[in-house]
Amino acid sequence: MYLPLFPTVLLGKMANILIHYGARKVTKYMTEKEVIKATRKLFKGKVDNQSRKVEICFTMGTPNYEEREFIKKLKKAGEPFPVKKFQIKFLKTTK
Repeated sequence: MYLPLFPTVLLGKMANILIHYGARKVTKYMTEKEVIKATRKLFKGKVDNQSRKVEICFTMGTPNYEEREFIKKLKKAGEPFPVKKFQIKFLKTTK
């Protein structure tokens, strides 16, 4: 079984963003064909603030459709890979 190596410092930064900013998903674009995502697990579509634990799922692999569209925009803008900044997505706020 092949386990790719990637910096654990990067995973720590991604987890830190999820916890401190209250984000839902953080994505780091390594190459055009490889992304690393950190996603916070939700309970019934919401962040459970009463619980003392935070569950984070790290995923490394090929980009999905939405991420491929974003990569096309990055290439059109002339952004070099790996992209220095993280893409942060938050929960949709309801009224």
